[in-house]
Amino acid sequence: MVVSNLNIFLDEIIKLENTSLLSWRLLMKQARLVKIMEKDMALKGVRFIPYKETLKLLSVEEAMQICEDVYKMHAAGTVQWSEPSSWKLDAGEPYYNHWHVKGVLLKEIPITGVRMYNYYDDGIRNTVGQLECARYIMLADPMTGHAQAIIEEHWSYAIRSTAAAILPLKWLAPDNPRVLGLVGIGTMGVNCLACLRTMFEFEKIICTSRRKETREAFSKKWSKELGIPVEPVDTTEEVVRAADIGIGGTTSTDIIAQEEWVKSGATYISLARREMDPAGWAAFDKVVIDGWDVNIVTKEFRDMIEVGQFTREQLHGEICDVVTGKVSGRQNKEERILIHTTGLVSQDIAVCHHIYERAKEQGLGIVLPPTDA
Repeated sequence: MVVSNLNIFLDEIIKLENTSLLSWRLLMKQARLVKIMEKDMALKGVRFIPYKETLKLLSVEEAMQICEDVYKMHAAGTVQWSEPSSWKLDAGEPYYNHWHVKGVLLKEIPITGVRMYNYYDDGIRNTVGQLECARYIMLADPMTGHAQAIIEEHWSYAIRSTAAAILPLKWLAPDNPRVLGLVGIGTMGVNCLACLRTMFEFEKIICTSRRKETREAFSKKWSKELGIPVEPVDTTEEVVRAADIGIGGTTSTDIIAQEEWVKSGATYISLARREMDPAGWAAFDKVVIDGWDVNIVTKEFRDMIEVGQFTREQLHGEICDVVTGKVSGRQNKEERILIHTTGLVSQDIAVCHHIYERAKEQGLGIVLPPTDA
């Protein structure tokens, strides 16, 4: 007799009048197993982890290590994308509203999750990097389908985006970089600086932004905190030409940097979809991206490929190939290298899984009532 519900099982026992001692022992053993199964399969409350608590649960160093681990997962082929890999709802005037949704399964952890965010962008005001936009990750146990957590991802998104792009500098940076150039000094610029401080000691920072007052305030704050000159300038060209490591981290959809501005021996990181002029990609000694498949679904990258400005054969490799040694890193002091990232949801899910596990350990977050409560 095999049953899946403890109450039904006990009813069956009552019906038995002439059961041997051995049978009783077997029946009671099954009863204990059924009870354990029911306890394990009982629905648990989903843990909601708000933004301010995520700040306590993820450090810059942890984010960079997780990004490296996930690049290795990609190299090992243990990451499964959703189909399609990205779902979007872009509403024009008068809404200027955008939903982006992505999902992934990380088999090595294992964890599965969906990332969803909503923002406003009318071409003048863009909330994609602001706390006012909606950003959530939902995690589920792939072995049971049970929901585990809902996490506000403002912090994890911001630091993941920059950590994933800065990490490959371990293999692709110039020797002893002295001048850092920041094109854009908002959320991405600040978090790039946080990641870079774990790796390099710069002698000088040059920065620019759309508004003079913001770059001057940034320069004043960080020159005091870092104890080095932080020089605000008016143009992107001034920043890129001076930088040993240059970073473009604006929300602009326009081309703002030219390949010929990147000096010999420099590495330039592009965080925006069309930040570096596509016409110049093929002129770099090495071009490394976070993933061909995730980039080709973006209009800007696909347009560049379709018009013949760049080909897959001209790509040096994906970042996971550099991390695992499948392709070489920097090979000489003169190489000009472009790193371009559009973002891997696999890293977002892994980072938020880390946050979830830490929240459980520390008793943080809000546990919502289980569905069957």
